[in-house]
Amino acid sequence: MRLVAIVGRPNVGKSTLFNRLVGMRQAIVDETAGVTRDRHYGQCEWCGNVFSVVDTGGYTSNSDDVFEEEIRKQVVIAIEEADLVLFMVEAATGITDYDDEIADILRRSGKPVVLAVNKVDSGAKMFDSYQFYSLGLGEIWSISAATGSGTGDLLDEIVRKLPEDRQTAEDGHPELPHIAIVGRPNVGKSSLTNALLGQDRNIVTPVAGTTRDSIATYYNKFGHEFMLIDTAGMRKKSKVHEDLEFYSVMRSIRAIENSDVCILMVDARNGLESQDMSIFNLIVRNQKGCVIVVNKWDLIEKDSNTMKKYREAFMARLAPFNDVPVIFTSVINKQRILDVLDAASKVFGNYSKKIPTSRLNEEMLPIVGEYPPPAWKGKYVKIKFITQLPTRSPKFAFFCNLPQYVKDPYKRFVENKLREKFDFTGCPMQIFFRQK
Repeated sequence: MRLVAIVGRPNVGKSTLFNRLVGMRQAIVDETAGVTRDRHYGQCEWCGNVFSVVDTGGYTSNSDDVFEEEIRKQVVIAIEEADLVLFMVEAATGITDYDDEIADILRRSGKPVVLAVNKVDSGAKMFDSYQFYSLGLGEIWSISAATGSGTGDLLDEIVRKLPEDRQTAEDGHPELPHIAIVGRPNVGKSSLTNALLGQDRNIVTPVAGTTRDSIATYYNKFGHEFMLIDTAGMRKKSKVHEDLEFYSVMRSIRAIENSDVCILMVDARNGLESQDMSIFNLIVRNQKGCVIVVNKWDLIEKDSNTMKKYREAFMARLAPFNDVPVIFTSVINKQRILDVLDAASKVFGNYSKKIPTSRLNEEMLPIVGEYPPPAWKGKYVKIKFITQLPTRSPKFAFFCNLPQYVKDPYKRFVENKLREKFDFTGCPMQIFFRQK
């Protein structure tokens, strides 16, 4: 997934534009609350092009004493990670020293840059934006992030300048399943990678945050063949202090976006904590297959029902999407680590499963005929036809006469029936009701 970094000094409207590009506030604030710097990360889709957006704004707001040094550090790191830089300035204030400094760094970087002049919400203010040509960054795009004026043309320019997806270009095995190992710091992600590979491929220490980068390795053993990706640990945004760690987390998020199946590792001693749930929600939101691995199981005092109780507690936390395999392991003792591979392989099979339309209608039409959606204001919904959409993850379209009257509880009922009939364990599913 390509990455666009929004840079600029504080109070030029970066977060306002960011919320507009991502399209919905809940994608940043509610659904993934707790993921590191989650308020500054999201996905934007424009004319069929999907890319990630990161807002560096607010990251240096408390460093008044060393503001110049901090903003330079932030912009430099953002430029290194991003495929394109969206540089924001403000029309009314004009060119400040900070704007000049950032522009100088951008000119030297060689990265594609789009210059957006914000708060141009009237024709009179358009003249204030022309001074920014003197920054030497090419064409300027006058916008108002608050009202949305000019953002369509800005997005056209971003899409035009975005380079080809680096993941696709650099991946030596694009046809193989990509399995990412994700989780909080120090739950044993690198240890699991080393145990599966049978060699110390990644550095393992008791210090949280040892892994800084997302490391992809070709795996071909025990009848399994895929790309295995070890990622940096993702902790709550309040606990991230280093710039380097912030971008390690961004790479982990990009690893999730570019994977097919995610192995979410959890520490058995802590159970499913809020940060684990945030990462799980991120996996579900990106429509990726999921396997939960409960590591350090050897440190738990057990009786005959311990595993059953843990699994039930996990299912209660994960609801409504709790059709997920849970594997209890001890990586140190190499206990059940091959079960993790088997589960991931099975989930990938479900994830890429395509159900023939004839069989789908044969199985599902009698069910929706017997249990139709509830009537709404005296109007009855009749489902006529069902098909699976040609997408990477499981998505189904139900064609009916009044799709606007079908509510979420009925969608969940249909999803449960699909899972019951066709086994989509470990895969998030999307159901769409469309006008026939």
